Amino acid sequence: MDFGAIIETIGRFVQETNLPKQIKDVDYMGLSTNPWFLVPFVSGTGYLLFKQAFRDLIILGIILGVWYASGTPYMQTLVVGGELRVAKILPVLFGGAGILGVLIYLLLGRSD
Repeated sequence: MDFGAIIETIGRFVQETNLPKQIKDVDYMGLSTNPWFLVPFVSGTGYLLFKQAFRDLIILGIILGVWYASGTPYMQTLVVGGELRVAKILPVLFGGAGILGVLIYLLLGRSD
């Protein structure tokens, strides 16, 4: 199976399962009060603190920050009328490059 067929299969799976719509419809306030989410999340974070895995805590914080930022009104206005607004996309690109640099440093940099 070639790479193009794999990408096509993944794309078809995402469209059939309506994954983008499901992510868009997440109730963030309900999620933050749901014990089925909070107990494992708080337990996992507590475990990382206990093990003093600060690198993993920073990575978790970055993931949560990107997830939060992707739902802000600023992100909703990047494409207006089918056109990409370059003046608004440049801060996102530079921010993403900075975050990627931090992640590469944390994952591949010197470990203690």
